[in-house]
Amino acid sequence: MSADATTTRVVLTTTDSADEAERLARVLVDARLAACVQIAGPVRSVFRWEGALSVEPEWQLWIKTDADRVDDLTARLVAEHTYDVPEVLVLPVVGGHAPYTTWVTEETQRSGARP
Repeated sequence: MSADATTTRVVLTTTDSADEAERLARVLVDARLAACVQIAGPVRSVFRWEGALSVEPEWQLWIKTDADRVDDLTARLVAEHTYDVPEVLVLPVVGGHAPYTTWVTEETQRSGARP
């Protein structure tokens, strides 16, 4: 495992159903905005929304992409998402298995721009 920073990013979001999580995942992978999306859930989210404390089941998406695709991915995710204010958190990947991080970059190249 390399200790060097990579261009791989993990984007986190949540949604209110397994079906919606899979729909979002398919949209992002099909558009080459994500190389892979893992769906976990349900998870229990505790948050304050519109002044009230809420506890809701949600499905969490772990979206793997390249730094060059984060802005486009974020725009598409916000446009497709059913929440008024979707969670979109971008985490840097500081190291990883080089063949995997290379695969993430290759799979998220714009159509026709593959190395």
